[in-house]
Amino acid sequence: MATEVVVLGAGFGGLELSTRLSEAVGDRVHVTLIDKSDSFAFGFSKFDVMFGHRRLDEVRAYYRDIVKRGVEFKQETVTSIDPHTRRVVTDAAAYDADILAIALGADYDTAATPGLDEGGLEFYSFAGAAKVRDVLPTFKSGVAVIAVLGPFFKCPPAPNEAALMLHDYLVGRGVRDAVDIHLITPMPMPIPISEETSTSIVSLLSDANVHYRPKTWVSHLDPAAKVVHLREGDPIDYDLFLGIPVHVAPQVVVESGLTEDDGWIAVDTATFATKFPDVYAVGDVTNAPVPRAGVMAEGEATTLADTLISQLTGGPAPAAFEGAAVCYIETGGGEVARVDVNFLAGSAPTAIFQPPSTAAAQEKREFATTRRARWFGYTD
Repeated sequence: MATEVVVLGAGFGGLELSTRLSEAVGDRVHVTLIDKSDSFAFGFSKFDVMFGHRRLDEVRAYYRDIVKRGVEFKQETVTSIDPHTRRVVTDAAAYDADILAIALGADYDTAATPGLDEGGLEFYSFAGAAKVRDVLPTFKSGVAVIAVLGPFFKCPPAPNEAALMLHDYLVGRGVRDAVDIHLITPMPMPIPISEETSTSIVSLLSDANVHYRPKTWVSHLDPAAKVVHLREGDPIDYDLFLGIPVHVAPQVVVESGLTEDDGWIAVDTATFATKFPDVYAVGDVTNAPVPRAGVMAEGEATTLADTLISQLTGGPAPAAFEGAAVCYIETGGGEVARVDVNFLAGSAPTAIFQPPSTAAAQEKREFATTRRARWFGYTD
């Protein structure tokens, strides 16, 4: 009898885990992959939508196209999780898992920043990015504020990318001189594990005349007056506010009892096991000591897959997760910078910066192409 594996969430983590299990032990498992959406899109594609480079339907990959041995996709919304019995209930059915893997990511709490919903825009969801796309063509002058609103967030380069790409967009429209761009973040530097890499990124921001304000928290927005209030320092008048919302674990995960006091699922980074037997978690929903990023979720899923394959086949235990990944940073002008990070393999985390280039831009395109082919069978 096939081992029943239920995977909740079909982002980087869920897709890679399902693919690896299908490739290695597809004849021994039945994987039910559950996601509330009908399609997947890379997080960095939000910038394509936001700046009008591509339509949303052009960046989507549809789960219905997944054809993999031992894998069945269900478009359903998870309504409850019992980690003791590994029973999952959705809006359409119930599933009893031998092995349960949770890869539901992080949700956005826009209400955590008073005034954001009424007086600003978030650009971290595709719906939010589309709203920004509709607003940008009419923005010709004034103050644009890009702000990180929580202590951590998906894709650490994103606020820097947003500022640099907004600069590039406004230059292309011939209105850059009429706009002041402010980048506000509670982080001490763009890449906290590397002062050298951070200095390189801050230099790019400076060259683009972006007012960079680290170690700065937004307390709330006054939508009527169009003012950003800070925990410390003078308020800032704004004409356009683009926020990265506070991140939280999905409510269904919190209600399940899986999360710790910090609000996230604790995992063993050697196996990605939780405190519940045969229940695992990967990606943004965990408190693993690495950035919340798709490439990290993919690497974690690879380690988890190797762990499960070892259990199912009696093979040797896999190597522990090293927390290594390549992050690409859009800088405008068709160029992309690259940062090679490693968080867990050495005595201290490292981040090596490579300046913007068209070669790195091509690497990033190939990154997307290979995963669309691997996960969905697309040849484009």
